Amino acid sequence: MKIEQIYTGCLAQGAYYIQSGKEAAIIDPLREVRPYITKAVANGAAIKYIFETHFHADFVSGHVDLAKATGATIVYGPLANPSFAAHIASDNEVFRIGGVTIKVLHTPGHTMESTCYLLYNQDGKPVALFSGDTLFIGDVGRPDLAQKAAHMTQEELAGTLFDSLRIKIMPLPDDVIVYPAHGAGSACGKNMAKETSDTLGHQKQFNYALRANMSKEEFIAEVTEGLLPPPAYFPQNVRMNKEGYENFDQVLKQGTQPLGVDAFEAAANETGALMLDTRAPEVFAQGFIPNSINIGIDGSFAPWVGALITDIHQPILIIADEGREEEVVTRLARVGYDNSIGYLKGGIKAWQDAGKELDLIESISPAELADRLKRNPNVLIADVRKESEFTTGHIVGAENTPLDFINDQIQKLDKQQTCYVHCAGGYRSMVFNSILRARGFDKLVDVKGGFKAIKDSGLFSIGEGVSPTSMH
Repeated sequence: MKIEQIYTGCLAQGAYYIQSGKEAAIIDPLREVRPYITKAVANGAAIKYIFETHFHADFVSGHVDLAKATGATIVYGPLANPSFAAHIASDNEVFRIGGVTIKVLHTPGHTMESTCYLLYNQDGKPVALFSGDTLFIGDVGRPDLAQKAAHMTQEELAGTLFDSLRIKIMPLPDDVIVYPAHGAGSACGKNMAKETSDTLGHQKQFNYALRANMSKEEFIAEVTEGLLPPPAYFPQNVRMNKEGYENFDQVLKQGTQPLGVDAFEAAANETGALMLDTRAPEVFAQGFIPNSINIGIDGSFAPWVGALITDIHQPILIIADEGREEEVVTRLARVGYDNSIGYLKGGIKAWQDAGKELDLIESISPAELADRLKRNPNVLIADVRKESEFTTGHIVGAENTPLDFINDQIQKLDKQQTCYVHCAGGYRSMVFNSILRARGFDKLVDVKGGFKAIKDSGLFSIGEGVSPTSMH
């Protein structure tokens, strides 16, 4: 028996490859399915089942394309109602893969169709629980995402989740390994651990939601406390996972069309496409196409795209480092942004060589910021980190303007006032700056290295707590 976790850091997502004998199963595959097929072929196996733990909100699963390519059966748990061919399993139904079996454990609460899959080895011993978004390492799935579809309140869903955990999961043997669908960084939970698997026994000791003496009322209160609004793209991803989507190969073909400078400019003008510059923030700052937006590929790219580009059908033109165009299109498609229409051939150098205009964003060191504050202390410092980060330490007098909510906050900012912008390390501040620059804000200054560099400089008074001028 072979179990392989295929973890994608950008999405903090775990897919799983299980093989016994000449048969294999995939759990919660990503959009690009070729790697799973290649793996099975290399191992001399046929993919028999594709198990889906629920209708995912934070990424588009590869279940539909993988089933078409391999003939494998898509399996959902009870209450799922997809628009495509799938086997809707009953609770406790058993599936055989080679010499091992997988049992369906219906565990509603995160969503009503949420299901865990319990793997038994050749000797009939339970060895692994693929827990989806029901149980994470250190946390459980948030119960607010499925409220509308389930016609339930988040408190009612939380109560359902409490029952699922107590009745279906906690009675399992302590040595069962828990393999969740997500780890730290995912918006599907509140406070997941950095580990991507653990024994159930260890989770019973250290996961707050599995406390043995916890009442249902305590569980509901703790699980629903401090939930932030989910990213705007979540409902669209649920719809695509439930109803189907365009073939990934076609999306990739369309998005990786090379466009010369004139064709790129014409496409931007004619389609109203968003120009997405995926280069590193410090490189972007030194020269970029006016009105382009920077979300660097070497960061939490897909989640930030989903959080900030509100229209999932928005046409997108790509500016990327040479050779990374396919990666960009792939990572956009993972969260349902299928309307990439090409990339700038030759990148920014080609644009510059053609004599086209470039814009830039001033970027200064913490030392330079300190000097400027001495000369003029009455300036705006925008700290674009999350509130939880801000409260643990910030420049005294800074305003907390989280990037997550930028689309709701722009009207509160003054275009005539110089604004010094920083995040934790420099990634989010450049995203923030680029969005505001494209909307007519031209007095933005980025602080290199973010709060870490600011704090390490020793040049600033650092405070704690929530800012009274918080803008979110």
